[in-house]
Amino acid sequence: MNLIAAVDQNWGIGLNNALLVRIPDDMKRFRQITTGNVVVMGRKTLESFPGGQPLKNRTNIVLTKDRGYQVKGALCVHSLEELSQELKKYRSEKIYIIGGESIYRQLLDWCDTALITKIEYEYQADAWFPDLDKMEQWQLAEVSEEQTYFDLEYCFHKYERKRI
Repeated sequence: MNLIAAVDQNWGIGLNNALLVRIPDDMKRFRQITTGNVVVMGRKTLESFPGGQPLKNRTNIVLTKDRGYQVKGALCVHSLEELSQELKKYRSEKIYIIGGESIYRQLLDWCDTALITKIEYEYQADAWFPDLDKMEQWQLAEVSEEQTYFDLEYCFHKYERKRI
């Protein structure tokens, strides 16, 4: 399975249930990578999308403790066990964990690849992605050339779980 996120210098990912910054090329890359695949998210991440609607042309799975929560166009599961059973229906490489913080933390150990857009800026944040640079089980496998969006600099990083 895969994780995909955009992080700032401190691995911040959000503030007040919104992305820290929207970079058009990063959003386009996210769309290209996840379209036609399975995206797994928490309820608050889904609600942060325009109109609180699931992403088009993807299988949307929402992990929420709220058993009454339903949304048209998305499958809601209510436990890691239920999620695990549902994900068995799909090829692992077609599954992308897309947030938020608690979902990333709960599912990090399920994943082999993390696609991280690292933004060279420090934002105010209240949600963070686990710092893969400090985790022995993860290694940096690829880094793109530096990209810019106005005065922001960022790179696409690919981390892989170390094979032990």
